[in-house]
Amino acid sequence: MPGSLVNLIDHAVLQPTQTDHDVRLACQLCDTLGTASICVKPSHVILAAEELNHSNVHVGTVIGFPHGGTSTAAKLAETQTACQQGAQEVDMVVNVGKVLSGDWASVESDIDAVVTAARSAGVITKVIFETGLLPDDETKIRLCKICEAVGAAFVKTSTGFGFVKNASGQLVSTGATRDDIQLMRAHCSDQVGVKASGGIRTIEDAQTFVDLGATRLGTSGTQDIASGETNTAAY
Repeated sequence: MPGSLVNLIDHAVLQPTQTDHDVRLACQLCDTLGTASICVKPSHVILAAEELNHSNVHVGTVIGFPHGGTSTAAKLAETQTACQQGAQEVDMVVNVGKVLSGDWASVESDIDAVVTAARSAGVITKVIFETGLLPDDETKIRLCKICEAVGAAFVKTSTGFGFVKNASGQLVSTGATRDDIQLMRAHCSDQVGVKASGGIRTIEDAQTFVDLGATRLGTSGTQDIASGETNTAAY
């Protein structure tokens, strides 16, 4: 569906229970619908690359996922392996604890190591902030500036696996918000894309974030969004 919102989707296949069979089915879906990419667990990169060998759909994977707390050396090795195995895009999670500690030198070094390793293989990097766990806009803006300075291709809101306690003490998932997309778009140049991820389930969600400046969408609700576009076009 050329020109559709689906073309902006990185289809997520990241649940711990998803199997080789699930990845094969997801690759077929992405190829049929024409998503930007499929984002799989590192252990599924080889399989996805084989399945999409003759497709325009890129193979992406995640680095330091989902909590970002692995060492820079581990993230670097994970990136190099993924690139060697056929990944064309990597989505890395910042070290959230270092961000909250204000250790900006470590944060920048961590991001730069992954971006540099990926770039040397012709692979782009998207940097996941986990915005729902960050305390204020100033922190998010600082991350935007770091990402642009080291050459990241995208800044990204969320993993979809972050949780915070609500007023009732219940854990609720964090995801993309309108305010965060607007903020990230405003504080990155046009050279850096913005990826909205987490909680995007409908065509209305997708369109809202694109209208606010998102240039990629991370979701596992790709089929529902595609169906929504088809139904909208019918009227």
